[in-house]
Amino acid sequence: MDQKTPPQPWSPHSAHWGVFSARWNGETVDVAAYPDDPAPSPILGNFTNALRHKARILKPMVRRSWLEKTPGHTRTLDGEFVELSWTAVLDLLADELSQVHKQYGASAIYGGSYGWASAGRFHHAQSQIHRFLNVAFGGYVRSVNSYSAGASAVILPHILGQFENISRRNVTWDQISTYTDTVLAFGGMALKNSMVASGGISRHIERDAMQKAAQRGTTFHSISPLRDDLPDEAAARWWPIKAGTDVAFMLALAHTLIVEKLCDRAFLDRYCTGFDLFERYVLGRDDGQPKDASWASPITGFTASHIVDLAREAARGRTLVTVSHSLQRAQYGEQPVWMGAVLAAMLGQIGLPGGGYNYALGALGHTGRRVNAVAIPTMPQGKNGVEEFIPVARVSDMLLNPGQPFDYNGRAMHYPDIQLVYWAGGNPFHHHQDINRLREAFNKPRTIVVHETAWTPMARFADIVLPATMTLERDDIGAAATDPVLVAMRKLAPPVGEARDDFDIFADLARRLGVEQAFTEGRNSQQWLAHLYDTTRRALDAKGLDAPDFEEFWQRGELALPSEPDDGGFLRAFRDDPETNSLPTPSGRIEIFSKTIADFDYDDCPGHPTWMPSTEPATPDHPLTLIANQPATRLHSQLDFGGYSQSQKVADREVVRLNPVDAKQRGIVSGDIVRLFNDRGACLAAAAVSDRVMEGVIHLPTGAWYDPDPAANDTPMCVHGNPNVLTRDIGTSKLAQGCCGQVTVVECEKYSGPLPMVRAFDPPEPVARLEAAELERIS
Repeated sequence: MDQKTPPQPWSPHSAHWGVFSARWNGETVDVAAYPDDPAPSPILGNFTNALRHKARILKPMVRRSWLEKTPGHTRTLDGEFVELSWTAVLDLLADELSQVHKQYGASAIYGGSYGWASAGRFHHAQSQIHRFLNVAFGGYVRSVNSYSAGASAVILPHILGQFENISRRNVTWDQISTYTDTVLAFGGMALKNSMVASGGISRHIERDAMQKAAQRGTTFHSISPLRDDLPDEAAARWWPIKAGTDVAFMLALAHTLIVEKLCDRAFLDRYCTGFDLFERYVLGRDDGQPKDASWASPITGFTASHIVDLAREAARGRTLVTVSHSLQRAQYGEQPVWMGAVLAAMLGQIGLPGGGYNYALGALGHTGRRVNAVAIPTMPQGKNGVEEFIPVARVSDMLLNPGQPFDYNGRAMHYPDIQLVYWAGGNPFHHHQDINRLREAFNKPRTIVVHETAWTPMARFADIVLPATMTLERDDIGAAATDPVLVAMRKLAPPVGEARDDFDIFADLARRLGVEQAFTEGRNSQQWLAHLYDTTRRALDAKGLDAPDFEEFWQRGELALPSEPDDGGFLRAFRDDPETNSLPTPSGRIEIFSKTIADFDYDDCPGHPTWMPSTEPATPDHPLTLIANQPATRLHSQLDFGGYSQSQKVADREVVRLNPVDAKQRGIVSGDIVRLFNDRGACLAAAAVSDRVMEGVIHLPTGAWYDPDPAANDTPMCVHGNPNVLTRDIGTSKLAQGCCGQVTVVECEKYSGPLPMVRAFDPPEPVARLEAAELERIS
């Protein structure tokens, strides 16, 4: 630190991966974890060098070919940009938005935000952009569901109830530590996932809870291709299952429960519907193939006797079945979610403390906790008057196939014709599959606008790039519905370059479009914070709890929030009285067979859980199954340039893990640069040989910023290690059209060519700065 710069005070703040304090040194940030957090996330280390990193966007930029209206111009990550003043760029953007809206209507604008940009509840990019588009144009084409839970969010309401209630208002870690005998964790419960919670997390409790349960006698079974999908503290038995075969395994468990008379018939009769049809399928009465342990053994890789033994163990005590997000991020991803619920129903323990079914327990820091008893601050988004929408993972399909039909959740729909994509928050080159196809899709719209803090691939692919502030450069309120601490997120440092808050950008645009009052409601940012906080203050006051005014809360830095009782939620209430507290399903009961889904007549999602093998199996050309899951060193692709993320790379590249047997067959040792490839694309990564990955599986997390080799053809190799150049861009099924990014097949070889430089974080060099007169001449 410069000796002339006095030490800055520590300020409270919050991120999706933890509450913390920080201070600014003029170039870097000192970070201290929340003192009550027993297991702070190391991802906090990504803030240390982030604020003034070379990847930050400093000024408004516009793609030259778009500005000059070059006929047939093609967007690339290496296109030329020119600098504009804020006045010039917002005039230009307001005019473009008006033209598109006048010529094509609001249904030609896609509001493509994703919700993880900031833990702050006001400077929440998704809320800001959606509010702006609703106010300015009466709406926009929206997306529904998420990449993480695209299939489960659609299937669960048909069979049990709303996704959030099953995931977050159900079995808690306290219940597991006290009551649970056996946990069947399909897909595991990796700590790298539960260290993250939208809106912030003050205490990471999962590791301690699992250790406490294991010490009391809980047996954890981790059913996953990766050994570390449960922490060592859980003392779990690892079941290295062949990727994508969990439904076959669960069906074999169900078969044993049936033939050995271990399933709870009384529970099935009182609380469920359709078990008779499902039982016929499991016993093979119609297709001649019993779904028994001998049938499942070659599919899953487990011996029949081990499968039978596990079914018997599950029936002996208090058993909890969990299914991770990862299982449904694959073709037919609805099936394991459904089958997990059916297996728990057969054991008769749904609604019991520490037993039954909890979808996605451990998938986020929200799960397994008590829910707050008061509302948290939430930015109102207004009303979207546009009816058209897409499942979020179908963005390439939409852009490539305007007007074409598609099925979704019983509806026959058509893709809208999108002329303008407006993105604020999120990086689709991380979230989306088959990046080469995505590149083609993003060349279809007339205009792409992006607000970003840094030169992500999405920013580099845009036409108009507006520099946004990072969370440490603005005041906000951090809050999550399952965390008992409300945080005053105090501004730590001035904005870099000419970066502005999203709210201020949209307010200026709204003024140009004549809707400033409707957007701002006459409030500036600080006034909005006080206004949003007041909802929580009034709720606390109504309960007779500590409810300071906004100024006092801001001085304190945090405020304790009360929690609801640990009462098991709607499933406990249903078990206690299924008539009074019926489920929000067509029958009011657990739907083991769904007539609603059966009547949709989808060949890829039948009326009860069904084993359907992937249509992309391993082959001699692509014999390895790639697991492309969430990273442990960052949230999605956020702050990939951050200190902690960079410290875990090798030779500047993402690390791919492979089993010693597979490595030896290919002459690969740890530290080698390897090439992963299939028919869709290829990427480079640094090898790490590990027995925590099962044989036949290769593990490359997502989140490395896409960095195509500039010397390559139309399907360039990513030299940085982004696995989405390899993954399939298909829907899970016609029911949910969710993301299939978790699993694909590849080959891996030691890379022997000249090693390309990683340029992922190098900003484009502007070719000029245009003033108003020259801009008017060109445009």
